[in-house]
Amino acid sequence: MSHHTMSAREHGTSPEPRRRMTGIGRVLVFVYGVLALAATGRSVFQIIDRFGEAPIAFTLSAVAAVVYIVATIALVAPGRVWYRVAVITITFELVGVLVIGSLSLFAPEVLGLHDIDPFGRDATVWSVYGMGYLFIPLALPILGLLWLRKHRPRAADEVAS
Repeated sequence: MSHHTMSAREHGTSPEPRRRMTGIGRVLVFVYGVLALAATGRSVFQIIDRFGEAPIAFTLSAVAAVVYIVATIALVAPGRVWYRVAVITITFELVGVLVIGSLSLFAPEVLGLHDIDPFGRDATVWSVYGMGYLFIPLALPILGLLWLRKHRPRAADEVAS
């Protein structure tokens, strides 16, 4: 007597964790990767070249770079822990863009900025809500959080990760 054993896929469950790296997820990761490189390059140059001119702003550029690097990794890595890291990092990014963007417009002196020129030498990635980067730093965390919300890991993923 032959027993037909249904696979996990036939049951509608998959033993593999659901991947976030499909479709729009790939675009998000690509954009986060580009911003990670841009923010890292900008902050390293600012810190090496003229840190004394605006130390707070240049330190915030470095923080933005780290945030983009961690977010990129967290979006790529599978599992519930990395999902949580992505949510926390991207939420921090959104708060950072809103706070730094507002301060750069309404109180630039708090950040040690000489003016509010988003393309200026002392601007950060998040100055004027990312205007120097076509407002991508403002839109990206909103899109990222919406996308993550739609792609929450399943309970089965916890066992697999």
